[in-house]
Amino acid sequence: MRVSRLCVLFGALLVSATVALAGGSWPQFRGPTLQGVADDKNLPVVLDEKTGVVWKTAVHGKAWSSPVVADGKVWVSTATPDGKKLSIIRLDAATGKVELDEVLFEVVNPQFCHAFNSYASPTPVIEGDRIYVTFGSPGTACLDAKSGKKIWERTDFVCNHFRGAGSSPILWQDRILLNYDGSDFQFVAALNKVTGATIWRTDRTADYKDIDPKTSKPKADGDFRKGFSTCRVVSMGGTEQLLSVGGKAAYGYDLATGKELWRMDFAPLGIESHTPAFTPVVGDGLIYLATGHGKGELLAIKTDGLKAGGTTGESQVAWRLKKNVPNRSSALLHDGLLYITDDSAIASCLDAKTGQEYWKERIGGKGFSASPMFADGRIYFFSEGGVVTTIEPGKTLKKLGEGEFADGFMNSPAIVDNAFILRTKTSVLRVQK
Repeated sequence: MRVSRLCVLFGALLVSATVALAGGSWPQFRGPTLQGVADDKNLPVVLDEKTGVVWKTAVHGKAWSSPVVADGKVWVSTATPDGKKLSIIRLDAATGKVELDEVLFEVVNPQFCHAFNSYASPTPVIEGDRIYVTFGSPGTACLDAKSGKKIWERTDFVCNHFRGAGSSPILWQDRILLNYDGSDFQFVAALNKVTGATIWRTDRTADYKDIDPKTSKPKADGDFRKGFSTCRVVSMGGTEQLLSVGGKAAYGYDLATGKELWRMDFAPLGIESHTPAFTPVVGDGLIYLATGHGKGELLAIKTDGLKAGGTTGESQVAWRLKKNVPNRSSALLHDGLLYITDDSAIASCLDAKTGQEYWKERIGGKGFSASPMFADGRIYFFSEGGVVTTIEPGKTLKKLGEGEFADGFMNSPAIVDNAFILRTKTSVLRVQK
């Protein structure tokens, strides 16, 4: 086992002595519901590096994946900046001590990854005694959560991510579900989570309308076909289906067979966008999704009728937003209000049913890749510049405080056992009262 260089910063002895783990779980990207909502109480109002830091552990490499937590252990993936070594790290949630640090995949010729992304951006998912880790095209693996030993791996699902991978895996019943939206191949896959065997694989069907008539090849080498969104399971009309957003369309798939049930193309709606990273949020009969970079929009889609099959269009759109639309962060839905952030550090509050804007203000100094979080009656925003802004939920903006961390946030935190597990660009921290 390769042990990383680490620096563990313990808080005051009194604080450290009161750390008690109740076995809380934050098993996947954005938490148990994929919506960024936690039930934890007695959390600090203001988060910063000066107060409430129980431990801080430096993590090697460059990675934008979020931490996941289960059974008193924190898991994060990481990669060397050149993408040649892709690793998983396990830390003790009470002390921050590194217990396991293993290279899962070694890549001879890594794909290009934009400096703004990393080679370890997808977030792992953990269930019981197994943890599932993907790095996109380089490989997906299932590990024994206690020993760290690899149970199975897949390296045959290949696509050119063009700017690096970003879609995180999710679990449903006996399978792990993954998006692969590259510049060359675009598909969704379901694997048996016990064996890693393919259950189904379904290609995207959208017409990307990017073929150059002179070369008969996609323009910009297929750059506008890629995507980074994470899929999710939703219930429509009493039936569960897979909701997945690709480069130019949103899709519904039969979870058992992978059959495409419906597709909403963005181009017929007059939307010229590409490269979606927003993970859909659902509630009150609506699906909220952002269509991506360029001239992207935020859409509220009515779920009624989506189970009927075929393509769907404007009649299914309850409302749409064209300004200050998130590119990388996802939305927070709470008490009938939708909170969003964009690349220019603008935060907005919208009526979830109508799209009416209640307030909009620049916060955090820099833009947002992390998604807003709700916990303990408050909403927290984590900026790329390291500023954490806390507000009171509501139709009027009321700031409760701001804190700052030396390194910025490119991912969303975990919240377990009345504590934040934060990951900055260089470290993992536990912060609590």
